[in-house]
Amino acid sequence: MKKIFLFVSLLFLTQISLGQENARPKIGLVLSGGGAKGLAHIGVLKVIDSLGIQVDYIAGTSMGAVVGGLYASGYTGNQLDSIFSKIDVDALLQDYTPRESKSFYEKRNDEIYALTLPFNNFKLGLPSGLSKGLYNFNLMSRLTQHVSDVRDFDKLPIPFLCIATDVETGEQIVLDEGILAQAIIASGALPTLYNPVEINGRLLIDGGVVNNYPIEELKNRDVDFIIGIDVQDGLKNREQLKDVTAVLSQINNFSMIEKMEGKRSLTNIYIQPDIKGYSVVSFDKGQEIIKKGNEKAKEYIKELLPLRNVDEKPLYRVVQNDSIFIRDITFNKLENYTRAYIVGKLKIKKNTKIPVTQIEKGISNLNATQNFSAISYSFEKTQKGERLTLNLKENKNNTFLKFGLHYDDLYKSGVLVNYTHKKMIVKNDVASLDVILGDNFRYNFDYYIDNGFYWSFGFNSKFNSFNRNIATDFENGVIFTDLGINSVNIDFADLTNQAYVQTIFAQKFSFGAGLEFKYLNIESETLQNTKPVFDKSNYLSAFGYLKYDTFNQKYFPKKGWYFSGDLKTFLYSSDYTNEFERFSIAKADIGIVFQPVKRATIKLQTEGGFAIGERTISFFDFVLGGYGFVSVNNIKPFLGYDFLSLAGDSYVKGSITTDYEFYKKHHLNFTANFANVGNRIFEHTEGWLVKPRYTGYGIGYGMESIIGPLEIKHSWSPETGDHFTWFSVGFWF
Repeated sequence: MKKIFLFVSLLFLTQISLGQENARPKIGLVLSGGGAKGLAHIGVLKVIDSLGIQVDYIAGTSMGAVVGGLYASGYTGNQLDSIFSKIDVDALLQDYTPRESKSFYEKRNDEIYALTLPFNNFKLGLPSGLSKGLYNFNLMSRLTQHVSDVRDFDKLPIPFLCIATDVETGEQIVLDEGILAQAIIASGALPTLYNPVEINGRLLIDGGVVNNYPIEELKNRDVDFIIGIDVQDGLKNREQLKDVTAVLSQINNFSMIEKMEGKRSLTNIYIQPDIKGYSVVSFDKGQEIIKKGNEKAKEYIKELLPLRNVDEKPLYRVVQNDSIFIRDITFNKLENYTRAYIVGKLKIKKNTKIPVTQIEKGISNLNATQNFSAISYSFEKTQKGERLTLNLKENKNNTFLKFGLHYDDLYKSGVLVNYTHKKMIVKNDVASLDVILGDNFRYNFDYYIDNGFYWSFGFNSKFNSFNRNIATDFENGVIFTDLGINSVNIDFADLTNQAYVQTIFAQKFSFGAGLEFKYLNIESETLQNTKPVFDKSNYLSAFGYLKYDTFNQKYFPKKGWYFSGDLKTFLYSSDYTNEFERFSIAKADIGIVFQPVKRATIKLQTEGGFAIGERTISFFDFVLGGYGFVSVNNIKPFLGYDFLSLAGDSYVKGSITTDYEFYKKHHLNFTANFANVGNRIFEHTEGWLVKPRYTGYGIGYGMESIIGPLEIKHSWSPETGDHFTWFSVGFWF
């Protein structure tokens, strides 16, 4: 009987012991908002991971939602440290769109205007100053691709929720279902930096406005033990309130600090990293902030150790796919843009396996058009692949006034005023008129119907004019020899109208062809007694071109390459000089840029061209010299020689430029360029494939500014001994 009693007692005690082991507290993790200061959460998570503590539920706000959401999706603290150490800080804070995502039209549009303002109903608006945060969304979408099919956040590797604010009502919105990447971005949509995010018909902004430490939501989910990480600031003094983000943070802290005393009392382990001196945008100091969080968490190891799991479960392993099979592409109904336009910009075809990075590039292509005020996307599994679903919100502003400012030594000073109107006649179209007022009047009008993959149509009309002393007489030196002079002052005027079609070739090249009607007037007041008018003719030509450009910047590129090839055949002329016969001009330009070491870049460029025909018109010769201006016809820059100094119906030119960014956006550079220019130089090897006849060198300083590059360039040529110093201010146009 005693043996039976002892056995039953032992069995009972064993059950009690097992019950106690199974009664491990349900551990919750609450992560506060704080912008870049929230990177300290990662340092704490690294300690939690090292101790083998398994979290059962996570609640986060703003940056706490970003870190918490990624941790909930399966990443470890160490993985998050690695991810955030590689982030492009500038892109994170701006509405960054890679230049390679833009069409040639969009590249030009973004690289000559210093200011853009909405202009609707004859009323000027103000720029919103807000970023769509598309870089952030692309980043979060890529990082959460492995859980893209999860719509209930309780079914993530770790259940998760985050907080956002309804900007219209001020209500707290708990996000615990939907698209994880979208929820994370909505919770962190900091006012003045990012646009509100629309989810289920609500416009949502940063959850820190209403609840920056959502501990109550964890309590509502029967969490027993809460670890809290708080990266909020105390109140700042007036010396610390120097920027708008600091002021907004202070306003938000008024109510949060008052609430935190009660929230802190509900927290079992309260960890507050020492992140004084860092702001909500101190992402460039991310590693320092992560270290601060790590150091603080180590002070709580004694309190954290009892939470260690006795039966440690295997860690969830994040498996990221490098590519996705896109079964179908769908998007919401649009009023002004066709499916061909959207798919053409995406450059993605259904029933195709594509890299994840290509999806991000496609989304960036859509963003580059500036036709959509909000862009989001998600994936839905189908039997044969993924359905890419886009949610596009059309931009209500379709009319803009744009402004630019430029000075160079050829066109002199110019103020640019642009009027742009989208959806003027048909879907997908845009009309743009540049008027340049200053020393030399110019204009440029573009009308373009963009059909993506399909043939697009355009019309362009532009007028260029300048007055300049030049060292060519367009007569192979005959006039100069007869008059005993070596330069002449000319008035140059060019009116060009083009109609063309264009398409995308191999998803990378822009290929086009069209007709051109040109009026050319070149005359000189200094030759009144001889030949005051060089040319006053109309010309009709057919042309074709092929272009490719992946430079990451136009003016101070760090990587990429480009190619431009052009063939033009002159078919008709009113023939003022009685010398016209049909002829053609072919030209090509290729360049590559790379960085051998950090902050230093090397640009290699070569170009050339030649005329085809027995009798060509010298006014379309290649004319080299000068710096800082946009090329017109075949007038091109060449360091070491003054503007329009070297002329011929064929030329070859090579250059190498080294640039060192000694301070952010401040550059020192050195250029060496070499050329052979003359008539029919390609007919004989010794005409061009020999030692360069013309050489020039230049050293300069450049600064990237809000109005464009500010440059000073000093150049010289060893052949002539001449020195020239040129200034260029603002975007080139």
